[in-house]
Amino acid sequence: MYEFPQRDLEYVIRLDEVFWGGVLLAVTIAIHGIGMLLTVTAGNALRGRFERARSRYPAVGLSIIILAAWMIVLVNLIEVMIWAGFYVWKGAQPNPFSAFYNALLNYTTLQAGYLPPRWRLLEGMLGISGLLTFAWSTSVLFSLAQEFQEKALLVAKQRWEKRHAERSAVKPHRSGNSDGT
Repeated sequence: MYEFPQRDLEYVIRLDEVFWGGVLLAVTIAIHGIGMLLTVTAGNALRGRFERARSRYPAVGLSIIILAAWMIVLVNLIEVMIWAGFYVWKGAQPNPFSAFYNALLNYTTLQAGYLPPRWRLLEGMLGISGLLTFAWSTSVLFSLAQEFQEKALLVAKQRWEKRHAERSAVKPHRSGNSDGT
């Protein structure tokens, strides 16, 4: 028979814990929404600005994806800072550095068990927040990457067709007689 540790018997989900978790989740989603809109807007603006360069050098499109990935990481780190700041504010973590590290690991669902029992529910809510925002980030990055890949394949196909056409034009047409009959 399983025996519950004493600390588990003392834990009760509190209404204020649910409230603060909901507020933090809403703030995270709002920040993420703004961040992803800015990322897509920046990606589209850069694609338009460098359209001619992307036709000649597909790697320019890759640099746009890298910039978008950096923006997404920055947005996610800001979201983690919000949670970490809350943990420090409520005395659930000893300092901002530990709070950020632990929140980052929990945001990526790699760690839990670092908050005092009074705030234990927030660990799960932060994991949910990370899962939701990573899925959203992935869809934004995927859309930018898909456009890059399609453009790069089109450029490669056009180059191949151009080379093939040039080779066909250079080679003399062979027939049985020199008079063409």
